[in-house]
Amino acid sequence: MCFTVALVRNNKLITAERYYNELPIKGIKPEVGTPLFSDDIRETIPQYYLVSGFSHPRLPIVKPDGIFLYEWGLIPSWIKDAEAAKDIRTKTLNAVGETVFEKPSYRKSIASQRCLLGISAFYEWREVKGAKYPYLIHATGNEIFSLGAIYDSWINKETGEIRNTFSILTTPANPLMEKIHNLKKRMPLILSPRDEMQWIDPSLKPNQINALIKPYDENDMTAYTISRAANNARNNRNMPEIMEKVEYRELVGSYE
Repeated sequence: MCFTVALVRNNKLITAERYYNELPIKGIKPEVGTPLFSDDIRETIPQYYLVSGFSHPRLPIVKPDGIFLYEWGLIPSWIKDAEAAKDIRTKTLNAVGETVFEKPSYRKSIASQRCLLGISAFYEWREVKGAKYPYLIHATGNEIFSLGAIYDSWINKETGEIRNTFSILTTPANPLMEKIHNLKKRMPLILSPRDEMQWIDPSLKPNQINALIKPYDENDMTAYTISRAANNARNNRNMPEIMEKVEYRELVGSYE
């Protein structure tokens, strides 16, 4: 699965520079009065060395009409009340790619509300003899790479508040991720640069969407172990040191 990511940028405008020239998708008109990348959003793009989806951070997603801050943990538009919204968002951090068209929470979004989440890296845990070892994983040679995601907007009927949220798709693990995420053997949907704008094109048909939901090539990924301090959510994990490589003698030759 994918519940923990890093978004590290030397300049807050790197996200704009990475995606801006490709937007808006041909034939898509931005919402009235909404620039593709507003000054307000430029100033509030977060930087995280490690952030958990369970804290429901607001992260920059790329939609066909621009770049916006959405909250991690999708709340479907049909959710009835605030209590139900709070409950479901902890269950929708990820959407399983193989069943995304079948699940009521995701059916509308996967059909026409797809987006990109640009990240620097993501984290996963490997279990060996009952101990968990954290890994940092990223797409080789890319300062920012894109995860395939879906989004929705929910309106609280009691207060009128609008909650804009997203979920990251997952796929079966490639051989590298099978070794790392060796219990559930899943990985986030990583999109190659050539597939990014196609993914967020709302005119895609289901068979075209499904063709993009596939494991990323392990030869284009880099992974290494980091400090086991990352295992404890009560630690301050949002620091540069958390991304540093740490080797474990007991893991040498342990890829079964």
